[in-house]
Amino acid sequence: MSVNGVKAFMRRFAKDDSGISAVEYGLLAAGIAIGIWTIMSDVGSSLGEIFTAVDTELSAAATGAGGGG
Repeated sequence: MSVNGVKAFMRRFAKDDSGISAVEYGLLAAGIAIGIWTIMSDVGSSLGEIFTAVDTELSAAATGAGGGG
């Protein structure tokens, strides 16, 4: 490849922005994943509290009804 060919290649390479789209999509996907993770961790904590409360109430009902707890 001649010097002019290398220069032309470098100019085309510098102007090529097709890789930027992949980086942007990667950042977007990472942001969405962090948002979903945050929401699901909050929902998971809430569900854990709900199931604990239900378990407590069912255990109390079973004990009060004469069943073994």
